Amino acid sequence: MLQTSNYSLVLSLQFLLLFYDLFVNSFSELLRVAPVVQLVLFIIQDIATLFNVIILFLMFFNTFVFQAGLVSLLFRKFKGTIVLAATYLALSISFHVWVMNLRWKNSNRFIWTDGLQALFVFQRLAAVLYYYFYKRTAVRLGDPRFYQDSLWLRKEFTQVRG
Repeated sequence: MLQTSNYSLVLSLQFLLLFYDLFVNSFSELLRVAPVVQLVLFIIQDIATLFNVIILFLMFFNTFVFQAGLVSLLFRKFKGTIVLAATYLALSISFHVWVMNLRWKNSNRFIWTDGLQALFVFQRLAAVLYYYFYKRTAVRLGDPRFYQDSLWLRKEFTQVRG
């Protein structure tokens, strides 16, 4: 069972990683004159997003619901967050690779193609949704119903089996 002190630490780490992601999304364009710095920020951002997904799955694995074999219930409840996190990570990596390929050699020029602009818009829209759903899921996973046997869980188990 996830204890309150451990949950607070995990939640704080998740929010710190989300804040870093938001920071890089907000201010990375200001550092385009230093492509190495921008590259390092992008790499750390992608790794932070990947860590957030790993932490989310570790929290899933720690629930009584998962240990009782109701993986489909967890997936059904948090499917949107899982799909959105994967989509956001893919869009972020794609955007970072494209930006660095276009701007690496000549960082003083402002290069902004139509395709890059479209990818930028989709990546930022996905970021807003990712922040909201990820935060909501992280907080919802603190619900004690997920960590102990309850009438709600037994009812869900009978629906799955029957």
